Amino acid sequence: MDIADAVVIGAGPNGLVAANLLADAGWDVLVLEAADTPGGAVRSAELAPGYLTDLCSAFFPFAGASRPLRDLRLDEYGLRWRHARDVLAHVLPDGRAAVLNRDPERTAASVEQFAPGDGQRWLDAYAYWTRISGRLLDALFTPFPPVRAGVALVRQLRPGGMMRLARRFLGEGAPLLLAGCALHTDLSPENAGSGVYGWLLAMVGQEYGFPVPVGGAQRITDALVARLRARGGRVEYGVRVNRVLVARNVAVGVAAAGGRAWRARRAVLADVPAPVLFLDLVGADRLPPRLAQDLDHFRWDSSTVKVDWALSAPVPWANPAVAGAGTVHLGGDLDGLSRYATALACGEVPEHPFIVTGQMSTADPARSPDGTESLWAYTHLPHRQDWDADQVRAHVARMEAVLEEYAPGFGRLVVGRRVAGPAELAEENQSMVGGALNGGTAAVHQQLFLRPVPGLGRADTPVDRLFLASSSAHPGGGVHGGPGANAARAALARGRLATGPLYAAAIGAAQRLVNR
Repeated sequence: MDIADAVVIGAGPNGLVAANLLADAGWDVLVLEAADTPGGAVRSAELAPGYLTDLCSAFFPFAGASRPLRDLRLDEYGLRWRHARDVLAHVLPDGRAAVLNRDPERTAASVEQFAPGDGQRWLDAYAYWTRISGRLLDALFTPFPPVRAGVALVRQLRPGGMMRLARRFLGEGAPLLLAGCALHTDLSPENAGSGVYGWLLAMVGQEYGFPVPVGGAQRITDALVARLRARGGRVEYGVRVNRVLVARNVAVGVAAAGGRAWRARRAVLADVPAPVLFLDLVGADRLPPRLAQDLDHFRWDSSTVKVDWALSAPVPWANPAVAGAGTVHLGGDLDGLSRYATALACGEVPEHPFIVTGQMSTADPARSPDGTESLWAYTHLPHRQDWDADQVRAHVARMEAVLEEYAPGFGRLVVGRRVAGPAELAEENQSMVGGALNGGTAAVHQQLFLRPVPGLGRADTPVDRLFLASSSAHPGGGVHGGPGANAARAALARGRLATGPLYAAAIGAAQRLVNR
């Protein structure tokens, strides 16, 4: 039986961040990945000769804002970043566009066109952000409750300050930037918490941009793996873990189909969704009854349809102000966004979808031949695991109709296309259950100390030495490494107590369990 101090299930970004932090502490770390390549949702592939696409995650607004990623110094392992000329554009049905640029004055000039005074209001909102952003982001990426960072933040936050700033805008431009950012999650503009998330992502974009890795999202994964191996960590591929070995309520290893097993001296960390970890890998019979009941009410985020296109020329936007934006929001004004989100909440397919579009060559010219574009877009469907190919094709047609509406002639430029519906996303990455990208809903009832279920707001689990390291844990979805870093911190803290007869007895029981 192979033995390591820590066994990490899953070589997605959270699993690799956790593994790196444990290796930094001198632990012997083994990562087991079901796929043949690492990265999970952070991978790249060639769409057509000369066209590089990112298979899922593509723009990384939290990469610069996240201390867990920043502290790993992945630039020393070849990671380089690029920015599009503009961060984000949201196009209205009448063709006008609100544009977010890393220069606050340029963003202000854009939203000023929608209502006099909104430019200054944006600058005021950003000034407020700069006063609190350091402590806010420290609190966000700290295990819940973030006591020290949280107390310092409360001293600066006026009650309702964030929301008051959002409501002060008189025109449509600035609110659309915020609402469109909120819809990167499964929240509607009317949901509690959507304003906070939209404001957070828009302000992170204002300060840090939405950068892309030079050469594709795979470069993030490559840098994480290279850093881990430089510290003695190991990664094995093609290993689908199907059981966490538990003895006397202590996680002491994992097993895969076929009977192969690995022992963990100190910890097992799981970069898999919470229901998969607890119900499939551990088993409801080993859980407190209340936890098993709460998991019955776990809510996934929406299913996703993503399309990649290789274009023979740049996107022919009707509004040229959109041409320089890396990320483009299409498909509605505020009322249209509400209708789209309401349809999803009611389990209905939106007839006119809101789509998030990425111009990858605009951000990183190496993604396609000169004078062309590597483009993608995604939208959502109600969460289900039984979407069939015909339903996905029909929704792709709706997405392409939206693109034709805002960029007439788009379809004539397509020289390659790849469609990934919910089933394909789940097949490529077992963590994307039903095509859900964020490990569970972003709704307030499943956030902070309620994520993934009430009472499990930290990486620790009811099974000793077993830690949840996926986006199902606080602080949730996005490529920022927060859940993985929190799990590594918890494992290190617990590892310092890894002595005594109880643990020795548990190891002996686990050995007998594996050898049966």
